[in-house]
Amino acid sequence: MKKKSIISKIYIGLILFFLYSPIAVMIVMSFNKGKTIVWRGFSLKWYGEVFNDRTIMEALGNTLLIAVLASLFATILGTAAAIGISNFKGRKRAVIQNISNIPIISPDIVMGVSLMLLFTFLGIIFRFEMGFGTVLISHICFCVPFVVLNVIPRIRRMDPSLYDAARDLGCNEWQAFFKVVIHELMPGITSGFLMSFTYSLDDFIITHFTQGAKFQNLSTVIYAMLRRKIPPTINALSALLFLAIITIMIFINIRDRHEEKRRARNI
Repeated sequence: MKKKSIISKIYIGLILFFLYSPIAVMIVMSFNKGKTIVWRGFSLKWYGEVFNDRTIMEALGNTLLIAVLASLFATILGTAAAIGISNFKGRKRAVIQNISNIPIISPDIVMGVSLMLLFTFLGIIFRFEMGFGTVLISHICFCVPFVVLNVIPRIRRMDPSLYDAARDLGCNEWQAFFKVVIHELMPGITSGFLMSFTYSLDDFIITHFTQGAKFQNLSTVIYAMLRRKIPPTINALSALLFLAIITIMIFINIRDRHEEKRRARNI
């Protein structure tokens, strides 16, 4: 038994090593004074130059704006869709839910090409070019299923009599919906928003096919740099993004634990 425990710990350790060692190398190299992978000394030089690079900062702004807007719209649409799906019964609900999961399991290149063809066709009819709007719509399209996937389990766990109880206690339809139903679904809604934000933040394939000629986000800018040579500022920027995401995740986990403890005390 003890031997199995040691082997399992070694196995988990190897998995974590392969997952996080590239990120660790990237963070270490972001402090490298030189421009190559050869260590030339410790420096914060590249962190300062990140904010002076106009191309990178503009691409970062576009990426964050798209991610926030796409996550917000996808969360609203996905939550409404999840509530609508839960109102169906039997085979209809299963069929609609499976259809909503297709964008999750289908290859990104399929969705990217299909959206590109759609926007090209609509652009010819309505005379518009692909850019910020087409990228935003594309990101909303592939983010909605992730919100549905996170909200539906919360709906199944929720007591269906809570809404009726709120109505009996004097709430109107909207008050009962927002103060009771949305409150109960909030953990799933939050998870769906964060998952949408993460997927939108690092998406490349769908953005590449739908961005047009005048719009770029961070992933496409980095891809363009690959043809020449990636500057060390990308290491610094990636390290800052990784630190920001880790900080957000830690904050959310701490908040969820406090919420679980509070509910346990109330019970």
